[in-house]
Amino acid sequence: MDLSTVTDLVPTVDPGDWREGDAWLAGGTVLFSYGSQTLRRLLDVTSAGWPALTVTDDGLDIAATCTVAELWAFEESAQAAPVRGRWRALDLVRPCCDSFVASFKIWNTSTVGGNVCTSLPAGPMISLTAALDGVAEVWGPGGTRREQPVAELVTGELANTLAPGELLRAIRVPDHALRSRTAFRRLSLSNLGRSGVLLIGRVGPPDAGGGFVLTVTASTRRPVQLRFAADTLPTAVELAAALDAAIPVDLYHDDIHGLPAWRRDMTYRLGEEIRSELLADVLAELGDGTDGDPR
Repeated sequence: MDLSTVTDLVPTVDPGDWREGDAWLAGGTVLFSYGSQTLRRLLDVTSAGWPALTVTDDGLDIAATCTVAELWAFEESAQAAPVRGRWRALDLVRPCCDSFVASFKIWNTSTVGGNVCTSLPAGPMISLTAALDGVAEVWGPGGTRREQPVAELVTGELANTLAPGELLRAIRVPDHALRSRTAFRRLSLSNLGRSGVLLIGRVGPPDAGGGFVLTVTASTRRPVQLRFAADTLPTAVELAAALDAAIPVDLYHDDIHGLPAWRRDMTYRLGEEIRSELLADVLAELGDGTDGDPR
């Protein structure tokens, strides 16, 4: 779609350049699809030259301008070779990228940062980075910098905590989350449909305290996380009770991609599948004899 009201394209990554009527432009796949009658300028960050992905001692830095195609290819890159064996959670990257159900044109244009900032319930980059305790680095006017977990940055459908002029610079995924064992579940009403339910579970490494984390996305308007310490791993009944407490009925999303009742039922079903997959061995090692089955 042509943005007929836009008069200027300004290459910049300085939030101080922002003024009313501006929008940050990265991939632009949503911006150009939906259009706008209020935009006057596009602040283009594509020429910033930020490295798409950077491996550090603390984890993985994902630039806001990293494309879906670049993220998908990371697993087999030379850059990932030294960490691939210990960062088991990289197994989540490709399923999350595949959840876009998009053409190569979109994959090579759409960015991780753009998907997070658009803040749709079914945004798979929200699912990935929230589940791995990703922390967003946000730049603001006047040289301000702040950090916020992605799971808290997204507050609802098309809603987040970004103030006018603020720019998402990067998302930092910590090493301890990347070393976790993980499980992924996704459902849609059709084979090539938008995600109606997307859950990711992980069990942390022992040196990071272990514990079980379940992240619910797509079925809810915003990400919801349940955390259980290593000494309080949940039974099926306890997990269901925790979901009851964490997700009120009106938090389940309602659109043509799934009714709230269906999304709720599938959240409980997939959550239990993930719990059983990840915790059976852990519970058996603790000697409770249940092998993950509270019955």
